[in-house]
Amino acid sequence: MSHAKRLLCFGDSLTWGWVPVTEAVPTRRYPFAQRWTGIMAAELGDVYEIVEEGLSGRTTNADDPTDPRLNGSRYLPSALASHLPLDLAILMLGTNDTKAYLGRSPFDIATGMSVLVDQVARSAGGVGTSYPAPRVLVVAPPPLGEIPNPWFAEVFKDAQAKTTELARHYQAMADFTGVSFVDAGQVVTTDGVDGIHFTQANNQALGSSLADAVSRLL
Repeated sequence: MSHAKRLLCFGDSLTWGWVPVTEAVPTRRYPFAQRWTGIMAAELGDVYEIVEEGLSGRTTNADDPTDPRLNGSRYLPSALASHLPLDLAILMLGTNDTKAYLGRSPFDIATGMSVLVDQVARSAGGVGTSYPAPRVLVVAPPPLGEIPNPWFAEVFKDAQAKTTELARHYQAMADFTGVSFVDAGQVVTTDGVDGIHFTQANNQALGSSLADAVSRLL
């Protein structure tokens, strides 16, 4: 009997399952069955295992001055080693890199994503094992919507334009590095009331789309 295919979903609040609320914070988490990861798992079936690694506020490789836990590149190597064997790493990050106080351009953010892609490529062996590195699927998050909360609007000032450009840069980087790419903005928009996060319908659409993408890859 063949072993289940294992997928690591490495992302931010969109992967964690943040429920958008009018007051911005505090929030809660969608149940697994309503998160895009759970919807993808249900559509792929029991021959796949989904490993969720979502952290709200996570960046690609930027140090966030408000929280030292949020630099994705500082955690991804450990996450990979913890969860090997893996067949595929799905990387969906970049929204938080557009925060005003980080001062990053879309190219800077795509370069940050390329660091994560390289970390996956170097993950073979793990710690004391001989597992190969997983394949990579880079997912560009959809553009931000209109942000009604005054503080969130300042935090993400000019970010809508940056998020609109991310897919183009991610596509070029993915082609250059030879990894797979999906533009989530072709499937969903950030329809949540905060202009940043997913509705349940958004999660459903993205989970179904990525299930199709994974089936083609693996």
